[in-house]
Amino acid sequence: MKKIVTGIILSICVMFFSCSNNKTNTDTPKKGTIYISVDESFKPVIQEQIKVYEASYPGTKIIASYKPEVDCFKDLLKDSTRMIITARGLKENESKSFQSALSFKPQYDILAYDAVAVIVNIHSKDSVFTISDLKDILSGKKTTQVVMDGNNATSTVRYVQDSLINGMTFGKNVQAATNSQAVIDVVAKTENAIGFVGLSWVGNQYDTKQIENLKTIRLALVECVRCVEKGYFAKPSQASIAYAQYPLARPLYYILKENYLGLGSGFVNYLSYERGQLVFRRSFLVPAKMNFNVRNSILKE
Repeated sequence: MKKIVTGIILSICVMFFSCSNNKTNTDTPKKGTIYISVDESFKPVIQEQIKVYEASYPGTKIIASYKPEVDCFKDLLKDSTRMIITARGLKENESKSFQSALSFKPQYDILAYDAVAVIVNIHSKDSVFTISDLKDILSGKKTTQVVMDGNNATSTVRYVQDSLINGMTFGKNVQAATNSQAVIDVVAKTENAIGFVGLSWVGNQYDTKQIENLKTIRLALVECVRCVEKGYFAKPSQASIAYAQYPLARPLYYILKENYLGLGSGFVNYLSYERGQLVFRRSFLVPAKMNFNVRNSILKE
């Protein structure tokens, strides 16, 4: 009887762990469903990436929620969210905390380089800004109306606050819109306003909606702080980011909470290799993983 009972208990344990593993690891790079959270300022390019990946692997479904950066990191603490895409990686204390909770560290790395674009109304008289100008405007020394994509929780707000005014409080002239498209809409209707949005919202020259938006807004020129030539100003673009001419460039990170070859790993591999990197390039961001050089050639007839 003891042997029979022991055998039954062992069988139940094997079945339990088997079911548990199957429940956890039901997805692969080519099939399954996962939930990810994405910084809203990267929405246009990540929507395109998901569209291409799902078309390549019809058995997959990547359900993305687009929200402020701080909410993406909150989602990463939940079991339901496998991956986030933001403008920063994990801090050391965050990495240790996840390792303690999960018994492994989430992997993260830079996929591409984006920029915070300064946009102005198409009829604005001022579309050229020094770094000093932007500091004075954001701190409230100049009363120009400023529109951001949120109050204090977005990557754009964090980046601008840290990079331009050293963490100081914004002036009363800085207003919050609900999202990046709302920033564009306000600037399009307000002649003297300036806005700050991710480049993927305004820099894609193949996107019909963005082309239409550029009839009512334009990209401002910002002082190059690394250029040898003084008084050089640049618009945000693939070239000005790559050559460090545009000063408000920033990375685009993935953070993946997966320790097996699942759909999250498959999507990260796709984003890191040629096809995903080409989508970043076509969206006029700068790929971080692959160099796509243009070489001159001579054809002999």
